[in-house]
Amino acid sequence: MELLHTLLKSCLKDDRKSQQLLYEKFYKFALKIAFRYIDDYNEALTITNDSFIKLFKNLKQFDLTFDNQNLEPRFFGWLKKIVINTSLDYLKKENRQISYENIDNSQIWELTEATETADSKLLYKELIGFLKELPPSYNRVFNLYVIDGYNHSEIAELLNISIGTSKSNLFKAKEILQKRVAEFFETKKV
Repeated sequence: MELLHTLLKSCLKDDRKSQQLLYEKFYKFALKIAFRYIDDYNEALTITNDSFIKLFKNLKQFDLTFDNQNLEPRFFGWLKKIVINTSLDYLKKENRQISYENIDNSQIWELTEATETADSKLLYKELIGFLKELPPSYNRVFNLYVIDGYNHSEIAELLNISIGTSKSNLFKAKEILQKRVAEFFETKKV
């Protein structure tokens, strides 16, 4: 924690060695986030590098004086937000915005939760593979809501969709993933 504070202060002074250390320390974390949104590994690398450029450029906005005890979780959250926004901006810029299914906004979607804990046995790599198989619109909403902790109104704003569409896409993504996980465990029994 103290090391991170010192590292960030040095980065604020444009110390290249400190920037390199910070990059190396958080590179894998950022790359994993980018790769959840970007299918191509090389493009995810580009997003990760672009995210660090934005981080260093805007580091003055990150408050180092506020509650030093929570510095690391705050920094992780800030970096995660930068990577997510950079990924979504990239997809928009590259015209990879997939058309989202529209639903009646007055319709209320009840989201079911899985009752089994078998999914906790699923390996991270396989789960990411299942996420990558989802239609892009479902994948993005699932990632933002379930993994990154955004609410439906934030997702709607980020993706320029309605809240109802966000809820619908999450519901459908969960259905597909539950089916894929069930199929995975069925094949493991044989």
